[in-house]
Amino acid sequence: MIFCSLYSGSSGNSIFVSSGSSRILIDAGLPGKRIEEALKNIGEDPKNLDGIFVTHEHSDHSKGLGVLSRRYDIPIYANELTWESLHGIIGTVKDTNIKIIDNYGTSVKDLDISCFSLPHDAVNPVGYSINHYNKKVCIATDLGFFSPEVKNNIKDADVLLLESNHDVEMLKFGPYPYVLKRRILSDKGHLSNESCGKAILEIFDDKHKNVILGHLSKTNNIPELAYQTVISILQENKIIPGSDISITIANRDNPSCYIEF
Repeated sequence: MIFCSLYSGSSGNSIFVSSGSSRILIDAGLPGKRIEEALKNIGEDPKNLDGIFVTHEHSDHSKGLGVLSRRYDIPIYANELTWESLHGIIGTVKDTNIKIIDNYGTSVKDLDISCFSLPHDAVNPVGYSINHYNKKVCIATDLGFFSPEVKNNIKDADVLLLESNHDVEMLKFGPYPYVLKRRILSDKGHLSNESCGKAILEIFDDKHKNVILGHLSKTNNIPELAYQTVISILQENKIIPGSDISITIANRDNPSCYIEF
């Protein structure tokens, strides 16, 4: 399998996953042209995409959906409530490219894709697990807390993109208005650096995992701070990054974390 974060952050998100014979995106939260450029930068042609899977309707995950679907005749997969929210936001999409999925997910060629609920302030937000034979990729961002459902779905992932959105102190003393700070810190907001580190502890086992820290806030986080916070939590619990587990950070503005496994 191939995993690559094209973009990850509060200003836009899109993830590329491939088995070699099938190619999908998880989210398209930037203008279509930006996503086209990112795909070409990693040697992929947008016209070869087999589908785009949507986590939720917020613009940093959905902005480029309509353009890409219309330009390359790509199916868009989302649950029914998310589709209802997307209508009127992403423009006209061919009926044949409107794919409604349930919690059991679906298959695209040789990829089996399932979804799981996330605690976030959208109509029905989900994370995704992508399986190809005995390999598994999971994406879990935009979650206010690390729920048992999320844990059960991602614990056996080979590659995991997990949210490390903000540093709590930076958020509390930063420029955001009080209402927005309260939303981010709520159980339907975003996972902090510290919460991300503790979540990784909960899923740590003998299986070596590639964990990518993603969806970092541009205002309330710094990549080095997110990384060091998570690393410190792991080291305090006798887990050796680089040996027991791999920790990297998804880039906000460019393709990163290209993993072939």
